[in-house]
Amino acid sequence: MLTIFVDMDDVLADTYGKHIELYNQEHKQELSLANIESGEVWHNVPEIHKESILQHAYQDGFFRDLEPIKDSIQVMEALCNKHNVYIATAATQFPNSLKEKSDWLDEHMPFITWQHRIMCGHKFILNGDLLIDDRSYNLERFAGDTLLFNSPHNQHETDYTRVNTWLEIAEKLL
Repeated sequence: MLTIFVDMDDVLADTYGKHIELYNQEHKQELSLANIESGEVWHNVPEIHKESILQHAYQDGFFRDLEPIKDSIQVMEALCNKHNVYIATAATQFPNSLKEKSDWLDEHMPFITWQHRIMCGHKFILNGDLLIDDRSYNLERFAGDTLLFNSPHNQHETDYTRVNTWLEIAEKLL
């Protein structure tokens, strides 16, 4: 039985897609994931619109209303039945995210109980077998194994084992 830590943003919950959705609403644009090869959403819009995207995470409901990443719910439930799984998310960076992320988990992954939710900053302090995250800075000092969950913002990272989907994670861990 492994101890596995799983990030939320852009691993379980689609923050990248939410930024695109809000950007399109605010600026009457038609940006899509297909138009983005790499970088953060704000790297792919005119400079004049960058600040509005950076403010999304401060809006009420931003973290609460995210769509689950495809297949994440089913695979996470199966992982929880086989391994010791914890959510490890930076939920204190934005004022509303702590409660909203907890509410999101209650709705989409009620099998992840409060005892298995770690709302933290630095993830290198965690002690376990595996960290699944989309941010290389969270992986670089983690003492166990790592999986880099694919996202446009990490396309140029080559130092980690990359997974593109939750079905790939299932193949590796189930």
